[in-house]
Amino acid sequence: MKTYQVGIIGATGMVGQRFATLLENHPWFHVKALAASGRSAGKTYEEAVGDRWAMSTPMPESMKNMVILDATADVEKIASMVDFVFCAVNMKKDEIKALEEAYAKAECPVMSNNSAHRGTPDVPMIIPEINADHAAVIDAQRKRLGTKRGFISVKSNCSLQSYVPAIHPLMDLNVTNVLACTYQAISGAGKTFKTWPESLDNVIPYIGGEEEKSEQEPLKIWGHVEDGKIVNATSPCITSQCLRVPVSDGHTAAVFVSYEKKIELEEIIHRWETYKGVPQELQLPSAPKQFLHYFREDDRPQSRLDRNLENGMAVSIGRLRPDTQYDIKFVCLSHNTLRGAAGGAVLMAELLCAKGYLD
Repeated sequence: MKTYQVGIIGATGMVGQRFATLLENHPWFHVKALAASGRSAGKTYEEAVGDRWAMSTPMPESMKNMVILDATADVEKIASMVDFVFCAVNMKKDEIKALEEAYAKAECPVMSNNSAHRGTPDVPMIIPEINADHAAVIDAQRKRLGTKRGFISVKSNCSLQSYVPAIHPLMDLNVTNVLACTYQAISGAGKTFKTWPESLDNVIPYIGGEEEKSEQEPLKIWGHVEDGKIVNATSPCITSQCLRVPVSDGHTAAVFVSYEKKIELEEIIHRWETYKGVPQELQLPSAPKQFLHYFREDDRPQSRLDRNLENGMAVSIGRLRPDTQYDIKFVCLSHNTLRGAAGGAVLMAELLCAKGYLD
């Protein structure tokens, strides 16, 4: 596999920092450009971040002295330096749309961690183990944008990266209704306990826009490509409630599922433990060897679920049991800034490299 030169747009934020640590020793990707707002432009990465470095591992030595470029003013310059960019910026939705399209039209593909283009019908929103086939819509997007190489691909909201993978192996049972209550870490808001001390000993019962994303985005993921756009699935019916909890990393979900075709609980566990997607088949660098891990009741899964499974790229599931109103209920957990955010975008990029979209 060739080495790709990549840029990080929004490098000073929490997800941008996570991109930096993940890409430091990546076998395929080499960080060539770092960009952020005009306030940081011209400073070294170390100067721009200062004491806001939020990762548990040190800032990569190879990036400390890289000079930050202006994410909006230096689009053409950055596009000329790299093969594609990862984008995780803190801007208004319309501004993000315009920025990402500017990079795409400069023939620089965009691996986006932002929500702005998740609803755009010809922009794939990819969980690589679930809907790798949605990459086919990129050809139609390029035609709309008038580009040869440039396009935008997005990852989904981090809150559904635990329960959607757990439900996916059951979809052939005709899943009809899903109730998902998510308990989301403060890093999902770009915070740490140091920067957000009021979150300690506190549960915040509302996260703006999160429930709508959790209910609508899975239908795009489970949709299909038709006539150059992604047509959303019409089922299951999903309702969610999203709470912010005093946890540093990791989004937990309590999930209730109804389906038409009955199945034994052991068969569900077997499906989880043996499920493989395209990343596992291709043995992509960031892919977990086992995507879904089930922790049995006698292992006390309520305390054993692990956000760091397989470098934070796997999903852990426990407490599967029948329910009186739904058919089954279970809990699941994923690492929100790894599987859910930066790591998911890196895996998406690996998938698109393997499929030839980034050549």
